[in-house]
Amino acid sequence: MYYIVGDIGNTSTRICLLNKKSKILKSVIFDTKNIFLKGFAKKIFKKFFKKDLKKEVLFSCVVPLAYKKIKKVLKKDNFDVFEVKSLKLKKLIKLNIKNKNQLGSDRIVNSIAGKKFHNCLIIDFGTATTFDIIKNQTYEGGVIAPGIKLSIKNLSQSTALLPMFELKNKQTSYGKNTKDALNAGFIWGYDGLINNIINKITHNWKMNYKIILTGGYANLFKKIIKRKTIVDQNITIKGISKVYRELI
Repeated sequence: MYYIVGDIGNTSTRICLLNKKSKILKSVIFDTKNIFLKGFAKKIFKKFFKKDLKKEVLFSCVVPLAYKKIKKVLKKDNFDVFEVKSLKLKKLIKLNIKNKNQLGSDRIVNSIAGKKFHNCLIIDFGTATTFDIIKNQTYEGGVIAPGIKLSIKNLSQSTALLPMFELKNKQTSYGKNTKDALNAGFIWGYDGLINNIINKITHNWKMNYKIILTGGYANLFKKIIKRKTIVDQNITIKGISKVYRELI
């Protein structure tokens, strides 16, 4: 038996085919904006159709219009489509926050996957850079900082002479040209931002905890963060898969 899950983000979307042991057999990542192109979603999902495929599909989504479009496409092939926050998540994790509706589905499923560590801090380098705190298997809250790639893009688009550039982790001195100066600003700036936020969050923690990194710049910042970390680029899919197995 096989099943499909997906994560619809502001910038990119990932669709995965899993088997009954929750092993990822196939994975496709594409720009979320492409969902609105005529025929695109149907073409993508046809790659996942196979014998013994369950007719229930689960998504985490922070772009409601994209989810609505995908749901419409899949319903034509008789699939039942669900979004994570429509299910009874309190069976899987306690959310110790004031307004649960404001917490993104991606951050919820990350926390559900990270819950196995009992205590952890999950840093997701996505459209925003998010920090989510799990203590004693309870979601306690988080921090949202500007996303790195989006900040680079906005700076380039908002200025006449500053170019787009690819972030490099090797920065031993200030820049002698524009791109090196930009790289120094982003590497040193986010070095300070990320390590400072980690220190603020964990200052009074008298417990063992894991720091889990995921998202586009996880491997780059693993070398810069001053604490021991692990990178898990599948943590979101693992969380969605757990919700699927337990609640659908």
